[in-house]
Amino acid sequence: MFDNALFATEKLANYLWQKQKVTLNNIANVSTPGYKAQYVTFQDELKKRLEFDDNESSAQIKNDIGSTDMHVYTKEDESNRLDGNNVNMDAEQVELASTTIQYQMAIDSISDEISRIRSAMK
Repeated sequence: MFDNALFATEKLANYLWQKQKVTLNNIANVSTPGYKAQYVTFQDELKKRLEFDDNESSAQIKNDIGSTDMHVYTKEDESNRLDGNNVNMDAEQVELASTTIQYQMAIDSISDEISRIRSAMK
């Protein structure tokens, strides 16, 4: 069970890292004519997979966590700008701040779990 929790947290940290990269790319392209903002999904897909694992083995749960992929999508909503760019700078900055905090929490959780494992091994 602990192995799956650590594995899921690692997968979450990877997702949050990718989300930060996509958000920073959106911010970098705020002045690019015709650029369409992107976003990353992962959590909903993982939740769907794990909802079916109520009575599954630990190995099956680990497999489901490992096989959940991140997907980068383009926001196709219309732009209010004349150049067709749909990046909302305020929303992107809030998203970046939120993701940064979540990423740090995930890394702290992984670090704490590794510390507990080391203590148990001593």
